[in-house]
Amino acid sequence: MDEKILQTTRELIDEVGYQALTVDQVATRAGVGKAAIYRRYASKAEMAFVATMHEQQLPSFAGTGSLHGDLLSLVRAFHVRMAAPAARQLAPALISELACNPELDARFQDTFLAAEHACFAEIIEQAVTRGELAEAVDPAMAHLLLLGCLASALYILNLPVDDAMVTDLAAAAAAGITALADRHHRDPGGAAEPR
Repeated sequence: MDEKILQTTRELIDEVGYQALTVDQVATRAGVGKAAIYRRYASKAEMAFVATMHEQQLPSFAGTGSLHGDLLSLVRAFHVRMAAPAARQLAPALISELACNPELDARFQDTFLAAEHACFAEIIEQAVTRGELAEAVDPAMAHLLLLGCLASALYILNLPVDDAMVTDLAAAAAAGITALADRHHRDPGGAAEPR
């Protein structure tokens, strides 16, 4: 049933667009009750996000043996999802709904973002173990440096993001994460140096 709901959501977004999509349409075409959908998803936006961008599984990264390689593998996988036409329709609507729906925002933080942060934590931990990073950095900061920049490029700046840009984003994020780890290692208190 889960896959039927998500597949139907994807089909309807392709046909009518996100704005015209309704939970009623998905329920009717999928042959399920609306209650079954709302047991799984708090809103149309969450259902569409799972169907088009996040699915149930995060993209896996291959454990390439380097911080840059791991970040590049991850950002390439996210780029495919985030640059899809349905995702470009959905992202602004989801951001708007998160801003005014505390319950959805909490679910989003506790599920999707928590899983993404765990993925970044694993990448960082492996880099520390290999000796690439002087110490661990906050996975939320790593997430912001890589996927935050990708989201901004796609949804706010409306840039033509290609593999060259994705590669540069991974390199910039790796350099930023390394610089943060070095700074935190030198200054455990984390106080900014005076200018």
